[in-house]
Amino acid sequence: MTDLQTQDDIYLIVDTFYKKLFADARISYIFTEVIPIHEKLEEHLQILVRFWSQSLLGTGGYVNNLTQIHMEVDTLSALTKEHFDIWLEHFEAAINENFEGFNCERMKNMAHNLSTIMQIKIKQKNS
Repeated sequence: MTDLQTQDDIYLIVDTFYKKLFADARISYIFTEVIPIHEKLEEHLQILVRFWSQSLLGTGGYVNNLTQIHMEVDTLSALTKEHFDIWLEHFEAAINENFEGFNCERMKNMAHNLSTIMQIKIKQKNS
């Protein structure tokens, strides 16, 4: 396997990731009922590609506030540590099934850091 290098590689990861999320009843309801992104999945995947491409490849183009978006989701339906653990499990699996290398490890580390930051921010908001 090779390392991820392009936006197409990132698309493959996020597409695989969301297929895993939708198939997992422990978390799928967030994406189908709470924030029904399944109705605009392709648009959502392109946003994620821009985020990860900017973060990993320096391409730019992502303008949303990732933390704020997740805090708003938490307001609609509580996001727990278990949700973030499931998210990380599927995210890492999507990476590991398709690629290996330095950028893959960076992507996994960034995902763990984002998960921790979002959990801290959500906890602060709810305190």
